[in-house]
Amino acid sequence: MSLSLVQSRALIGLQAAAVTVEVHLANGLPNFTLVGLADVEVKEARERVRSALQNCGLEFPHNKRITVNLAPADLPKDSGRFDLPIALGILAASGQIDGARLAGHEFAGELSLSGELRPVRGALAMSLALHASGAAAQLVLPPGSAEEAALVPQSRVYRADHLLDVARQFMPAQDGEPPREGWARVCAVAHAEEAVYPDLSDVKGQAVAKRALEIAAAGSHSVLMLGPPGSGKSMLAQRFAGLLPPLSVDEALQSAAIASLAGRFSASGWRMRPTCTPHHTASAVALVGGGSPPRPGEISLAHNGVLFLDELPEFPRAALEALREPLETGRITISRAAHRAEFPARFQFVGAMNPCPCGWLGTVHRHCRCTPDQVARYQSKLSGPLLDRIDLHVEVPAMRAEELLHAPAGEGTERVRERCAKARERAIERQGKANQALQGREIDTHAALDTAAAKFLNLASARLGWSARATHRAMKVARTIADLAGAATTQAEHVAEAVQYRRALAATIAA
Repeated sequence: MSLSLVQSRALIGLQAAAVTVEVHLANGLPNFTLVGLADVEVKEARERVRSALQNCGLEFPHNKRITVNLAPADLPKDSGRFDLPIALGILAASGQIDGARLAGHEFAGELSLSGELRPVRGALAMSLALHASGAAAQLVLPPGSAEEAALVPQSRVYRADHLLDVARQFMPAQDGEPPREGWARVCAVAHAEEAVYPDLSDVKGQAVAKRALEIAAAGSHSVLMLGPPGSGKSMLAQRFAGLLPPLSVDEALQSAAIASLAGRFSASGWRMRPTCTPHHTASAVALVGGGSPPRPGEISLAHNGVLFLDELPEFPRAALEALREPLETGRITISRAAHRAEFPARFQFVGAMNPCPCGWLGTVHRHCRCTPDQVARYQSKLSGPLLDRIDLHVEVPAMRAEELLHAPAGEGTERVRERCAKARERAIERQGKANQALQGREIDTHAALDTAAAKFLNLASARLGWSARATHRAMKVARTIADLAGAATTQAEHVAEAVQYRRALAATIAA
């Protein structure tokens, strides 16, 4: 048969669209044509496939006109993932393997010139798409990629080390031929052990900042830490993920699929909440994603985890402003002329900044040399709309040497996480979501402010000139504080503490 069909998948964002690799052999001038909106690396598959087939001792039809179509034609294709299906299509069209037996399988893998298979990006996204569609197809993938795809429950994944391993499975059976060791069914490895994070007890002192992180973890709130260099802001941020509840299997698969798209997947830590810490020179595209075809940025790689931006005012203004919508919606939509891709971006934001350009404003042991104009200019790099979307603004003061050396070890991560988990459970039982996710009428309904708390919040909002968004966020923080205290209603003391967490920048400027 001179025509063969092989199934594979292309990556468009997190959507792994089905692709049919059609291979036709015809008489005529020898030629190898590849069509179907293929990118440069896909077109280079012609040379990789030719060399791999020859070096494996298989026949490449030099005297035929070879046409390979990647359907649908209007779907962009990139990377070397189509090397393996193209090679199998040529073998099936030339009669070297049984093309009918390829049905019910999907293939992806990059070929070396010797025929070895190399991993591809997005294997987990392919497996998730196959599982979501309800198809019974079996995935055939290279080492590394197969282990990713097998994490999806009830998936049927096979690992192949070499092109010959795959070809031998679809050749007519020959008596006495030993099976190749490079072909094997891959099953998901159970990761029952608990994820290990740095312990919060390593940070001495800073009780106010630790309390703010506890509130943030209990209610999924965002945090901005303000303090001089060396006060412990980065240490606190690196330990924040340990305060969050363990990832569910679905959440872990979502985060792992995004990491797989970016080539950052690690099987050893796939049940850990990600913590992304991009450098302050990162562009807006690096943060929110982009490119053609679109790829996820740091905010999507931090999905279900923590995005920590140190030296926050040093980031480009466009990059910071691009965070405004994802902080509200929990997703990012990237639109290009050819397509549109949507990535999840429900992360917990943790920012850190110095109070002034030199960093020593308000400290006793160092003298600040910045003028009020320099301080105001530095802090104004953070726009009002962005600050409005950050729930907790907390000051992290410098510690004296004697306090640092003689302070006892603080409370450990495990005990704080238990309190946060209980508060989250109260919120989930009451409203079905974390407090930070409350919107519209839900805030008024579930915040349950008593009379004194409502009066206090009205007075504070008027005197501090808060926007409606800032007022609502203070209500949600107060509700989380009440949940930590086990209170049925939000009282004035809970609102008073929430108000204090929105005054750090104002107090620093006044100082």
